[in-house]
Amino acid sequence: MAEIVENAPLFFNSEYTFGIDAKRRLQIPAKWKKVPGASAFTLLVWRKESGHGACLLALPPSAMMDLMQKLKGMPFADPKAEALRRSLGARSDQVVLDSASRICLPDKLAAEAGLNKKALLIGMFDRFQIWDPERYAAASAFDEKIYDDAIQLL
Repeated sequence: MAEIVENAPLFFNSEYTFGIDAKRRLQIPAKWKKVPGASAFTLLVWRKESGHGACLLALPPSAMMDLMQKLKGMPFADPKAEALRRSLGARSDQVVLDSASRICLPDKLAAEAGLNKKALLIGMFDRFQIWDPERYAAASAFDEKIYDDAIQLL
């Protein structure tokens, strides 16, 4: 296992599988607790364009502020912007790590993302996603098909 260098920037990366207990509590990886601002998250129901079902997108405060700036920049009179703000607002919630480094998944959000007994946490550097393992397998197969085109974005 690689050592974490002191004062090196930390990110949400790798993937982890954890169980979800009867109270919908989900463990957050120990390494991720050390990412700055990783004690509270905004969870959003996030739909994949590939049609494989929703997951939860977990945004730490810095990433949530970036999203807020984009939402604030949208015209209030634009019906698409209004629909987006309303949809994201209704399908989101804020969660905080408890003393055991767990978050509690809100009922409605967990149901929309198909999360029951297990969850797969996928690091995305400045944020992470929480997937039902079966939904992720289908979405991941789609991701592999478009990877060569996607890498061109870098």
